[in-house]
Amino acid sequence: MNNNRLKINTIINGDCLDILKGFPDGCVDLIVTSPPYANSRKADYGGVNPNDYVEWMLPRAKEFLRVLKPKGTFILNIKEKVVDGERHTYGIELILELRKIGWLWTEEFIWHKKNSFPGKWPNRFRDAWERCLQFNKNKKFKIYQDSVKIPIGDWSKKRFKSMSENDFIRYASNNNKHLGRKVSNWLKRKKVYPHNVIVFEEEHYNYPTNLLYFATECSNGRKHSAVFPIELPTWFIKLFTKKGDIVLDPFIGSGTTALSCILLDRKFIGIEVIKDYVKESKKNISGLLNKINKKVSFTIKDD
Repeated sequence: MNNNRLKINTIINGDCLDILKGFPDGCVDLIVTSPPYANSRKADYGGVNPNDYVEWMLPRAKEFLRVLKPKGTFILNIKEKVVDGERHTYGIELILELRKIGWLWTEEFIWHKKNSFPGKWPNRFRDAWERCLQFNKNKKFKIYQDSVKIPIGDWSKKRFKSMSENDFIRYASNNNKHLGRKVSNWLKRKKVYPHNVIVFEEEHYNYPTNLLYFATECSNGRKHSAVFPIELPTWFIKLFTKKGDIVLDPFIGSGTTALSCILLDRKFIGIEVIKDYVKESKKNISGLLNKINKKVSFTIKDD
């Protein structure tokens, strides 16, 4: 497989359904993306009707399946919108259809948006979370769990102070069907694996904390209608790839996933149908490289 055919470190203007047909089979390590939600970006994408969303997404998902490596992962950030007072079912329907074409629905992560926009509705509360669905081609896939370990937390101090004798042995549970946990195993641990609810202390759109000082110079200023924070693709890129791996975002918007790849020494391929967003990506990537004094050759195809 020739990586040059993949146009590495490139953002391409066009529909991913058409662009990906020119890509070879099994060529990317991770697909992480947030596609346009049903009708949510009507001015930009023409508005996919919720009832037509699965039909619109499926042919693109078939291309994702083809270009992903056998041990790769596909992360889909999606949220079902409210239609006529109830949640539409296109997200659930999409999961079922993706399984039919060969995807394995391996895991679901919840992204808790601590800075979600406030509001007031007569029959519901504001949306403070979104789904990040994990799909794979095979049951065995690449995963680097140590890369996303988190501090064990203050709970351990209280728990370890009150440990009983049973905490220092591995004993059978009351129903004798499985062994209980030996809590003392965690006594000297500094970090542990996180759970599948992802919460960022801060959410920075396009730039991580240590680069916020230049965000006003080259950030997209939230011009994109549904930009997601750089922490989100960063977390999944750490978990499912290693340095040098290729990450595809078929709905890359203003380039957030590309910025994360640059900071983590991964290669990126982005596809975006809106030309203005492609131009914004170029400005954001150039600004990042300039500020961190890093040389990365990249290409913007916006013709």
